[in-house]
Parts: sequence; structure tokens; C-alpha cells
Amino acid sequence: MSTVHSSPDIGIQQATAPPEERRAPGGGRWTGRNPLVLAGGLALSWLVPAVLVALHLGVVLLPLLLIATAAVIRVGGVLLDRLFVAALILFGAVLTFGLAFSLWPWGLSPVATTGVLSSVLTVAAWAARRAPRLPLRFRWSDLLVLGTFAGFWHYLFHPVAGSSAAERVAYFATAEDRLSHFSFFSGIQSVGGYNFLHQDAARAYLIPPSEVTYPQGSHFLLAWVDRFFHTGADPGDMVQTMNRYFLYLLVAYALFCTALVWAARWIGGPRLRGWRAAAVCATVGSIMFASNYLDLLAHGFDSTFIGLLLIALALAVLIRPAMGRVEFLLAASAGLIAVTYTYNIYGAFIGVALLGALVVHRRRFAGRWWWTLGALACALAVAALPSVLSVMGDLDVASASNMSGPSVSADRAILIGGGLLGLLAAAMPRNRRTATGQAHLAVLLGTGGLLSAFAVYQLHTIGKYSYYFHKMTAVGVVVALISIGAVGSVLQTSHRGSGNAWTRRVGELVLSGLTVATALSLFANVQWGFLATKDSPSAWSANPLVAWGRGGFETDMGPKGMDGLKVLRSDGPVIALVSNDDVKNLKATWLASLMNRRGGDMKALYDIHWVDIGGPQVKEEDYQRSFGRLKGAIEKLPAPHPTPTILTADRSVGDRIKRDLAEHGLTVNVLSDPGILWTQPWGRTFPGTV
Repeated sequence: MSTVHSSPDIGIQQATAPPEERRAPGGGRWTGRNPLVLAGGLALSWLVPAVLVALHLGVVLLPLLLIATAAVIRVGGVLLDRLFVAALILFGAVLTFGLAFSLWPWGLSPVATTGVLSSVLTVAAWAARRAPRLPLRFRWSDLLVLGTFAGFWHYLFHPVAGSSAAERVAYFATAEDRLSHFSFFSGIQSVGGYNFLHQDAARAYLIPPSEVTYPQGSHFLLAWVDRFFHTGADPGDMVQTMNRYFLYLLVAYALFCTALVWAARWIGGPRLRGWRAAAVCATVGSIMFASNYLDLLAHGFDSTFIGLLLIALALAVLIRPAMGRVEFLLAASAGLIAVTYTYNIYGAFIGVALLGALVVHRRRFAGRWWWTLGALACALAVAALPSVLSVMGDLDVASASNMSGPSVSADRAILIGGGLLGLLAAAMPRNRRTATGQAHLAVLLGTGGLLSAFAVYQLHTIGKYSYYFHKMTAVGVVVALISIGAVGSVLQTSHRGSGNAWTRRVGELVLSGLTVATALSLFANVQWGFLATKDSPSAWSANPLVAWGRGGFETDMGPKGMDGLKVLRSDGPVIALVSNDDVKNLKATWLASLMNRRGGDMKALYDIHWVDIGGPQVKEEDYQRSFGRLKGAIEKLPAPHPTPTILTADRSVGDRIKRDLAEHGLTVNVLSDPGILWTQPWGRTFPGTV
């Protein structure tokens, strides 16, 4: 009979089994390590991907990989918990094996990558004598976790439902950062792996030296996922590729908000049930519904919110590692690698949390410290590799850490108030005496210490908080939100009385419903049918998520429709001067470069940021200043290159540009057609920016 040794709060568990056999589900026995079982598993690991891809069903491999990972590990008592932890391990595995995928000849082939990952799972299960097994149990609060995803997806997808891929460009190209992130994604697709491992080839697709200086984990994960939806090595039509990338981002943001809800419940542990679980899940979800963090999506901060998604999963596991030592090391290593590869400055927070978990659970590793530290040292080396290459390249860490730029400010009420509430919960005797409570306290203090240290550094060096401080405070918001799980676990349980079980369950359901309604009212500004007056609109109507659902974040970016997008295509550099707005010209030019798989041209063409001509009625002083920038950008284009094409919205301006460039010995093609360009006024501003 198996035995399980665990801490009182279900901390790290270690299961042992008889050395020669284990009973499999359905009454069968696993006798030793049968080589035929291993051979059959390895054969299926390659046969199933090959057949599904041949049948154009490659996308089915994604849920199969997740379920297979969940079936091998032993974590959590319900299926949803198992799937979330399995997802974290799978993300880390893909990014780690991605180093090899980047160097072998098959690139991101869904058959080859799935075959390797499945083979590793097969060998691990065979070596551990583990039969695939899933806990087919659920908790009623699972509905709130899954409902969070459904609610966010409804609002995120609503404005683009039924629209074409070309029409969705208006939501895809909301910011320069989105175009930059897509260039990393496109580069990984084209070179077949990490850009920093193919630096010479990658420079054709993105702005150097970012191929080595910027973290690429989120782009690699999305490029890998895309190969299951579009299994050909060639990504195909770029408009369709942009559309798929945009849809992946919508899913990722909904998963980010859902992961926060799940992480808070996970930290609360098995004691968090009934109306208290409903209170925790509904409160975290409601806060995110009303949060300004939707601006992370609108501003194109793709790596940031995907990194925060991974942080939520990793911190939850480190605070409450209800699993065996092997699973803990796998999950901790996967979290460290995935977070650092996605947004490297966030790796410091995972490192502090991991150190706290090791100290709190030090007795669990007694006698196995060399093996444990050796495994974590290997994970740390893998996690640090891209950052080390960045520092060895052209990255100036000191100046980069103090750079300025538009950012999304953290909600100070959540950051400070939520953090203090988490400290209060961690300090309560019921939590303080548990390993989970101690690890939670270590994360709160460690996160606060890192944020304070970086704040002091910036105030000392530049006298203000800048771009990366606001990025780092987002981690503080994540910690504050998932800490609500610890708050819920110390709330007073409802009185069960002497009634029958049915009566108690109905009463608990009523209390849970009231709790959810209360949380939605207090934190998500839900009005429950009370209409706003013209002079006093409801807070719900001003909600960024609701505004997104109404189409409020649509831009007038670039050409309208597929016909307009076709004009941007060329074999050589394209400069799109779509109006007398320099920002719009820069975005349209960048979009054209991406559509032609020539993102590297933007190193020279970024000067278009200061070119505000192209439309009618150009002032002479603006023309002369902008023409100098335009001429300089064309001269910076690396030789040899095909003849550049310039698109303008005004024919007379286009003709003059061509004539003046010819006088300086520069030959260009000029195409002018005001009918293909959007003419709505530019001026959409996003709340929460700095």
C-alpha cells in the first residue's frame, strides 16, 4: 500500500510505492519496467503526431500534450489544479527544449517537437513506474475559475467577431510595441528557433541588436503554438499570420486573468471551500474586470502580461507546493526558466520566492540537498543563458534599467492595500504556523524588498520612477491579488447546524451566490440593471474591458481592408506616408516592413517617426524638415536592396518627394492613392499611461 507523508497544510508531499509493482487504474498491474511498454509508448509518441498532422489535425496535439503531462505528474486533488501545474511544466519544457529545437534541422516542426516532448514524458513515466492517471474530480469553485476565462473572452473577442483578418489589423496594430513583438515572433518562425541563436539570419526580421538583447520566451511559445495551427514551415500570408498572433494574445490575456483567480484559490488550499472560495475567486476576477491592466493588451505589452501569467502560476506553486519533491523541482525549474525567458527582470522575483520555499521546506530535502541544489543549479544556468548573451552583446544594463517610455501604472490601491492585506493574512496565527503561510510571507517580503531596492536605485540615479519600475510593480499587483487566497482561508466558516446535507448545500450555494454578487458590485462596478443617466454614466460603462468590447480601442492605423493591405506589399523596402501624422506614418511603415518580412529595415526607417508629410496641405517648413529625415532613412538602408517604394496619401506630395530625391541621386518608386487610406482623426489615448 502506498503511503503519503505531508505537512499539516499539505505542503511538499512525497509518495513511495512498492519497488516492484504498482496497481494500475482498472485493476491491472505494472510489473517492474517492462521494455515492451516503453517501446510501445515511444512508438506512439511519434506515430500519433505524424498521423494527426497528416490529417491536418495538428492543433489536437496541444491539448493531448497538456493532458499527457497532467497524467504523469501527481499534483492536486482536482483536475483543474493538475492542468494548471502541468501547463507551467509544459511551458518551461518547451522553452528549455527550444534551445535544441533551434539548432536541429527540423526547427519547430509539430511532429518533431511533439515527438520529443512525448518521448520524454514516456520515459519519465516508465522510469517512475507511473501509469497515466488523472483526478477526474472537480470543485464547485472550478466554475468561477473557468467562468473568469469565459467572461474575459466574451469582451475581448466581441469587437472582432465576424470581422476579416484585414479588418482586425485595426486592433492588432494599436501600438509600436505590438509591431516590435510581432517582429520577434516572425523572426522565430523564419529562422526556426530563438533569434539569439540565429543572430545573423534574424537581423532581416527585426531591429538589431534586439535579436540578442530582448527576451524572447513569449514569442517562442506563440511561434511554437502557431505551428500546430499552421503546420507548414512557411507561415503563409502575413495578414493571416498577424490575425492568428492577435487571437493568441486575446487568449493569453484571458488566461492571465484566469490564472490569477486559480492561483489565489490554490494558495488558500483545501480549507478554502464554500462561500469563502467563492469570495476569493469572485473578488480577484472582479478586480481584474475593472483593472486598467487591459492597457497592457492595448499598448502591445505582449511579453509583460504573458510574463505575469507565468509569474502567477510559478508563485502559486512555490508558495504552496502540494506535491512530491520531483514535481516541485520540475515546477520550480519550469517557472524560473519560463518567467526569465519571457521577461528576464521578473526572474528575480521567482528566484526570491524559490529561495523562500527552500528555506521553509528545508526538512523535506534533508539528505537530498546535493541532488536538489544540483538540479536547481542546472535550471538556473538554462534560465540565465539568454540574459548572459544579452549582457555579452550590446545591452547596456545601467542605461536600459533607467530608460523612459509609455507604461501602464499599477493600481496603487491594489498594490499597497492588497499587499498590506496579504501581510495581515500571513501574520495571523492560523497561517503563520503553516509552511504555506511562511512561504507566502517570504514572497510578500521578498517582492516588497526588490521593489523598494529598485525604487531607491532609480531615485538615486535619475531622481524619478521610470519605465521598468512600473513594469516591476505589476509583479506586486499579482502578488497582492493572489494573496487574497490566504485572506479567504482565515475567514469564519458558515455554521453547519444540525440540518441534513441537502439543506446545508443549498444554504452554502445561496451564500456563495450572494458573495459573488457582492464582489462584482464592489470591485467590478456591476450595476445590476440600474441605468446610468446622461450626466452620470455608470462606472461599468467606463470600464476599459467594456470599452474594448464596444470597439473603443480600434485605431485608424494604416490602410483599410485587404485591398489597402495589398498595396503595402513589395519585394523591397516600403515607406508608408499615410498622413501628416508622424506616428501614423511610422506604424504604417513598420506594418509594411512586417508584411514583406523585412522588419530589419526598421533600423534605418525608424527615422520615419519624425516624418510628418504624406497627406495634403503640407506646410513648407514641415516638408523641408521631414524630407531631410526621409532622405537620411533611405540612405541608411543596408546595401544592396531593391528600389524602395514610397506610398503617399497625396499625389502632389508624392511627385515632389520623388523629384527631390532624384536630385540627390536616390531612386524610388512612388505610389499615391488617397482612396485606399483611412482618414479618421488620430487621437485615441489610453487610460493609465504615464
